[in-house]
Amino acid sequence: MFSFLKKKQKSILGLDISSTSIKLLELSQSDAGLRVESYGVEPLPDNAVVEKNVAAIEEVGLATKRLTERAKTKVKAVAVAVAGSAVITKTIEMPVDLSDAEIEDRLYEDADQYIPYPLDEVALDFQVQRTSQKNPEMVEVLIAACRRENIEARVEALEIANLTAEVVDIEAHCVQRSFELLNLQLRQDADDVPAEQVLGVVDIGATMTTLSVLTGSGVPYTREQLFGGKQLTDEIQRHYGMTVAEAGYAKKFGGLPEGYEAEVLMPFKEALVQQVMRSLQFFYSATAYNDVDHIILAGGTASLEGLAELLESKLGTPCTIANPFAAMSVNPDVDERSLMNDAPAMMIACGLALRSFD
Repeated sequence: MFSFLKKKQKSILGLDISSTSIKLLELSQSDAGLRVESYGVEPLPDNAVVEKNVAAIEEVGLATKRLTERAKTKVKAVAVAVAGSAVITKTIEMPVDLSDAEIEDRLYEDADQYIPYPLDEVALDFQVQRTSQKNPEMVEVLIAACRRENIEARVEALEIANLTAEVVDIEAHCVQRSFELLNLQLRQDADDVPAEQVLGVVDIGATMTTLSVLTGSGVPYTREQLFGGKQLTDEIQRHYGMTVAEAGYAKKFGGLPEGYEAEVLMPFKEALVQQVMRSLQFFYSATAYNDVDHIILAGGTASLEGLAELLESKLGTPCTIANPFAAMSVNPDVDERSLMNDAPAMMIACGLALRSFD
């Protein structure tokens, strides 16, 4: 079994390996609440990670080593995540009186019913969720299975950086783990936030946009689409004859010609809004829900000027840029301004770092 879902009791670094960068986060907890102890972001070379799969193990390992040295963390145990598209999850029911070992034995006996791959090619884990609503003598068991090659590439990269993969999680579950942090953020911004609400978290990465619908309990609904901030970089590059590096810098820091807003930026934002609306429609058609209470924008593209306002006007739903650190204190050695700038892109790293306190 591989530790997708098991609870851990020691200090763990959250390490989010995405297609363009690695994000590191170390948290501590006291009576005063959560505190950011160390954090950092390290860019990755092109194609080191392709569609969230590690393609260049050595390059990712060396980048991770540079990042941990710069962050000055002493923690060697790490939690990493795999994308939801790389994981098969299924909820089944089993007798309530089975031990974990007995559940594991049964899963291996019946694995071919749930997993379309040979058993020696997958890492398999489970988590007992709750008593069945249909039958009190049964419990719901969440099964998670991932091809070993996806996990082993991450483990090998961490070994290059002298780190140990203590936990391999699922990205959507990392976002779910940050649910209460997002609720705290919303309560800081407004007084009339309901105690129970449905949040739609839209994580806009470089190449992929993921909708996770969180309800505070159960397995989150997720949908991934191949669309992200790289499309804007590519369009800037094409439109103005720039290199990739020049286009990326201009996107982040400005200095583009006067027509940029109307000719390039607005069409991109409108296309992104259409992607989000399409994902929400899939969610509504697949579930009993017909609305979400609040949209949270996460990921590196979330802070794009005017995006939250455009999405809010199109959906008629309040929209906020994610800041999982809104209610946390920060170690004086951490560059707080830089941390807050990167906050929308730190949701998965934050969910991973929270594994220290399970």
